[in-house]
Amino acid sequence: MTLEADLDWRDDTLGARIRVALWLRDEVGEGGTFSKQQLREAIQGTEQVDRRMRDLRPAGWVIKNYRDKPSLKSDELYLEKIGLPIWDKEHRAAGLRQISAKTRRFVYERDGHMCRRCGVAAGEAYPDEPGSRARLTLGHLVPHKDGSAATPEDLITECARCNETVRHLTGVQMNEGQVWDRVLDLPNKERKALLAWMMHDARPVTPTEKVWGMYRQLPAAHREAMKRNLYDLLRS
Repeated sequence: MTLEADLDWRDDTLGARIRVALWLRDEVGEGGTFSKQQLREAIQGTEQVDRRMRDLRPAGWVIKNYRDKPSLKSDELYLEKIGLPIWDKEHRAAGLRQISAKTRRFVYERDGHMCRRCGVAAGEAYPDEPGSRARLTLGHLVPHKDGSAATPEDLITECARCNETVRHLTGVQMNEGQVWDRVLDLPNKERKALLAWMMHDARPVTPTEKVWGMYRQLPAAHREAMKRNLYDLLRS
């Protein structure tokens, strides 16, 4: 009888997600780097093996790329943390709440292809973190463990940095008094704008900001072409 702790990633009778997790545990380890090509070569005969790796993130696995960690090469990934042991029966469904492509697209478009928490757009540089660019993902308004669903009403567009921060919030977050002090620091005009956001429970996005968010999620070559076209249009 094979114990779950002794499972081998080379066993092709195991599910692809489990094999990927075991390979990362045994061949990479926390603090190790690897490439998607190495992963594909190890877990052969499996479609969308990259997606099986991404499916580990909701189970607490922290895997970063060069956008999250500027010291990495473009083809490198970094295993920062091994999450739940999804090879164990009690954890095999951890994080497995599928979000349909239609729902994902709807939420991104609804949120203007920008992080609803910090406002950064896809691929945009963080002002306080030179060299690091935002990667958008979907977060849950209510944590997984508290029963959040995978409907548009339960989802929010977040950058990977905000998503990671929200999932690991501790008691050091700002309290009501600290936030109110910052409200009092605002000019009266800004207070009125803030109140309007509070009343609607949303920050309005201008048409220009919406187009900017859509533009940022285009491939680099398309962005360059559009930039030239707009430049020529304004010069004519």
